[in-house]
Amino acid sequence: MNAPSPDRDAQLARRFVALADTLVDEYDVVDLLDELVHAVVELLPVEHAGLLLRDEDGNPQLLASTSETSRILELYQLQSSEGGPCLECLQSGAPVLIDDLAANAQKWPEFARTAQALGFEAVHALPLRLRRDAIGALNLFGPRAHLSDADLQVGQSLADMATIGILQQRSARRAAVEAEQLKRALDTRVVIEQAKGVLSEFGSVGMDVAFEQLRRYARSRNSKLGEVADSVVRREISPEEITPAKDRH
Repeated sequence: MNAPSPDRDAQLARRFVALADTLVDEYDVVDLLDELVHAVVELLPVEHAGLLLRDEDGNPQLLASTSETSRILELYQLQSSEGGPCLECLQSGAPVLIDDLAANAQKWPEFARTAQALGFEAVHALPLRLRRDAIGALNLFGPRAHLSDADLQVGQSLADMATIGILQQRSARRAAVEAEQLKRALDTRVVIEQAKGVLSEFGSVGMDVAFEQLRRYARSRNSKLGEVADSVVRREISPEEITPAKDRH
């Protein structure tokens, strides 16, 4: 678990500058949200984070996650008729803060059991708000833990940054173009998952390791994550080029 460091204010300032720098013409919303969820894990006492966003039909979709484990739990929520705290946050537009899942399992018993089986004891969901409506939810997972008011303010600030980025992209284009961009973002996530599978199979590593290799390669070349993933799937970039020999099993 990453405990807040004494210089968190400085870290937060650097993160905001880095995120603001991505808000330029033709920026990639998937890259922005990926940076944001990793910033959350760096700055708050949580182990994993994910982000749900409503698509053009109002249906929640998973757009970013910091690990395969958090991705599995987010997808479970989306597919389960029972729902979960992250979907409640998305529906209500209000934070849902659960320090101890075991003590609050009566509302979502199946979700609580699944989360605990994956190693999560606490779930906190913060809304991405547009006035009174939530367009998404930033979800924090980890061991049993209480987030302080300062922690929640940092988390909500990052959620607000995501909202600004998403709305800036949407306001720059008409509704038809917005829908196409969001569809492209969702398609990019599919390609990233496919590329992770290619790298995982090639190096005999877990999906989390494969994603980190993909992300590191894209960053080292100042390339967009989705474009690198597409090149891997198309075999324009070989898995060997991305997967260090020392990481292959």
